[in-house]
Amino acid sequence: MTLGPKQLPDHARPRTRAVHGGTRRSQYGEVSEAIFMTQGFVYDSAEQAEARFIESGDDEFIYARYGNPTVRMFEERIAMLEGTEDAFATASGMAAVNAALTSLLKAGDHVVSAKALFGSCLYILEEVLTRYGVEVTFVDGCNLEEWKAAIRPDTKAVFFESMSNPTLEVVDIQAVSDLAHAHGALVIVDNVFATPVLQRSGDLGADVIVYSATKHIDGQGRALGGVVCGTREFIRKTLEPYLKHTGGSMSPFNAWVMLKSLETLDLRVRAQAATALEVAEALSGTPGFSKVIYPFLKDHPHHDLAKAQMQGGGTVIALELEGGRDAAFKFLNALEIAVISNNLGDAKSIITHPTTTTHQRLTDEQRDELGITEGLLRLSIGLEDPADLIADLRQALAAAS
Repeated sequence: MTLGPKQLPDHARPRTRAVHGGTRRSQYGEVSEAIFMTQGFVYDSAEQAEARFIESGDDEFIYARYGNPTVRMFEERIAMLEGTEDAFATASGMAAVNAALTSLLKAGDHVVSAKALFGSCLYILEEVLTRYGVEVTFVDGCNLEEWKAAIRPDTKAVFFESMSNPTLEVVDIQAVSDLAHAHGALVIVDNVFATPVLQRSGDLGADVIVYSATKHIDGQGRALGGVVCGTREFIRKTLEPYLKHTGGSMSPFNAWVMLKSLETLDLRVRAQAATALEVAEALSGTPGFSKVIYPFLKDHPHHDLAKAQMQGGGTVIALELEGGRDAAFKFLNALEIAVISNNLGDAKSIITHPTTTTHQRLTDEQRDELGITEGLLRLSIGLEDPADLIADLRQALAAAS
């Protein structure tokens, strides 16, 4: 007995889809999704095996590197939340970014990318793709004139983070998509900071949406995972052959963890975004902070665009301390609630010093250009009481001063 996503009412809203979407039940009729911890599958006959290798149906599996019932439940559920035709789950967020780009591109192709990216994304664009003959042009993601000048008739794809890591610049997805589509280029968006709860990038023109499921989707620091969402044509004809032959697939256990997390994703992200806004407003203008960056603060340079694109300002705040690295380290070491780590989107508030961790491989010139200063901290807001977080941040600021 199976219950697939088509049996949900067409009018089901995202929170309902996050609980029920993609569910497959065995003959036992279990309520909680089963974990199919198998890498292989048995065929009734040689003829059935032959037929399945030619073309597999929705509930027909060959090998866990190609697909697995638990992984498929996660893929269908996240595709429903994102509003795309299909999705493919990967071993990590970076496996998703790498696969989305590498599966599409070949020597001689041209890509235009925003320069404000996570360090590992920059590595793929600067080191991996160029090594194999792909030409990459970097632009200021918030400058539409630079996108317009860089996108050419032979541009194969554009890539950007919808909200940049860690300085929280907001890219106009619809405008960049229109420029790319005018030249037939595919638009690939890393939407991890916005999440599918606060922004559906496909509705704004993106063709391929990438997530690190390690972040908000898991939300509790337990498992690695990633996912690529897009059209069925892209997922099955371009992405799937690359992933099933190179082995970057998600494990069934991790898929089960992510499935259970999706049930509370909407509740968690909205609560975290509300707290992030409260914390940002409380700290804005506080002596000791040269900058408090949050897209829904009125002094954010892309405030109007963020309000137009997103249902919330996200769960991450950027704080820049006066006094540079020394003040930043004193601040970090004085915190009593937020923990020092390099993840984000967790139930626990997490704070990071990008210059010495996530973005340490960038040159000083690159960091200066992106606004990643020695005093900049990235604060991922968790599910703690907002008053407790504000008090903790204020006492840490006093200690740093």
